[in-house]
Formats: sequence, C-alpha cells, structure tokens
Amino acid sequence: MSLRQYEYALAVADEGSVTAAAERLRVAQPSVSQQIRGLERELGVQLFARTPSGLVPTVVGRAFLREAQVAVNASRRARATARAGADELVGELTVAVQLGFGTRQLPGALGALRRRFPRLEVTVFEEPSSAELDRLGRRGVLDLALMAACEQTPDDAHHLGDEEFVVVLGAGHPRLAADRVELSGLAGEPWVRFDRDGALDAVLLNVLRDNDVTPSAVARVSQTATAVRWAAAGLGVTLVPASAVPEGHAHLVRPVFPAVTQPVVAVLRKGPGPAETALLELLRRETWSHSFAPVS
Repeated sequence: MSLRQYEYALAVADEGSVTAAAERLRVAQPSVSQQIRGLERELGVQLFARTPSGLVPTVVGRAFLREAQVAVNASRRARATARAGADELVGELTVAVQLGFGTRQLPGALGALRRRFPRLEVTVFEEPSSAELDRLGRRGVLDLALMAACEQTPDDAHHLGDEEFVVVLGAGHPRLAADRVELSGLAGEPWVRFDRDGALDAVLLNVLRDNDVTPSAVARVSQTATAVRWAAAGLGVTLVPASAVPEGHAHLVRPVFPAVTQPVVAVLRKGPGPAETALLELLRRETWSHSFAPVS
C-alpha cells in the first residue's frame, strides 16, 4: 500500500466517482480505477459500493478512510516541516472551529498567516459538536482546533480568552431599551435555537434552565449568522457568541445578566509544526476577552 493509493481513495470518497476524482487529481481515470482495485485486492475488502448517486464507502471503507486520512495528513505535515525555511513554508494546514467561535478573530489571524507564508494551503471548517472536535483532534485529523473545552493535556491546549454570549432581539423589542437583558425576563419568548446535538444549543439550553426559563423552539438553524438574522426579523430571540454577530446587527444585540461566557481554547496536534505554532501566536494577538458594548 502507498500514500498515493490512500490519496486516490480519499478523493473518490469525497467526489463520489472515479471520473471526478481523476479530474481533481489531474490523472487519467484508468489510473485511479487501477489503484483502487489494487488497494482492495491487497486489503481483501470492498472499500466502495456503487449506488444510484455514485460510489459510497462501505462500513469497512469508512473505517479505512479515517485511518488513511490520518496517514496522509501526517505525510503532508512531514513534508511541510522538511521544506520550512526562515522565509518560506509550504504544505497544508487543517483548522476546525467550534461553531460560532472565533468568527471575528480567526480571519485576521489566517490572513496574516497567508501573507507571511503565501504558499501555505489552509482548510478551515466549522463543527457544531465540541465532542467531535475533540475526537478528531485525538485522531490526528486536525492541526489546530478552537473549542470551549477539550480532554487534551495542558501542553496541547492553550487558553486564548473568553467568549461572551449575547442575546439578539427583533427590531422594536421592548427589552432593547435596556443596556443589559436579564435572562429570567425572557421567559415565554419564542427562541431561534440550534441543531440538537450542537454545542451552541447545549449552552443556550443550560443557561436558560439555570435561570428558570424553558425555551420553546420556533426554529432550529445550523449557522449563527442565520440565527441572528432570523431573530432580527422578529421570529424569536437567540443567544450567540458576541463575535458571531454579523455586521449591521449590533443595534439589536444586548449583553445578558447573569453574564454568560465560555473559554476559547486552541488545541494543537501533538508535535506541532511551524505552521501550527505560527497560527497559535497570531491567535494570541487577537482580542478575545471583551465586554460587548450595545449600540444605541
């Protein structure tokens, strides 16, 4: 087995077809087919099943691909470290963020990183579940993750600051007259909530229950920006990290009492390379702990 075969199998899984994978890899289609068949023969298992919607990994295939991704990531990091010089860094960096965290801070840090190392390729994705982020980190899939909590050792986890949560109200809502909104005063309000298995919905539910409020869900969304916009339109109220409030909505946002905060923790993979270390230092320069100032 070779890393090239791993990369071909991962591309087929992502694209759902040999043809699309070959186009992405810029190789001939027969070459991809041959490598996949050879890999399956060597492993003695079927990695993909053909369905009306395309090629789909089998149960065994999914398990294999998870390990293949770890191996490919490790190889890429090794190449990047070997090529790193004083003024140049090439390779790939995979960053994951707990949904809603670092919306304001991460783009600035990543922009500075890309200006410093223009040949570095960065992939960023949001993950609603902090447990899944922790699992991916321990599996070696991620180079750096931003989350509220983790099971890593202090050497791997770095506390950047604290994220304040704020309530978003619809235009004309009577509680906009206050500089700070008491959570207990939101009893009976309809709520724009998040996916049931996500960390943000768990924060909202726990905070409101601690203040004797039972939130009724008028809608459930997957993205913080959607929750803010729907709350602003008067569909219901919502609770989001302050940095996740899109531009143009600050006048509809208020801090809450009691205050709600969560730590922001940057978790690096074990044995971090120069790219991860550089990004961590850039993130440390961002402002994380702050008090939200309502706009009149």
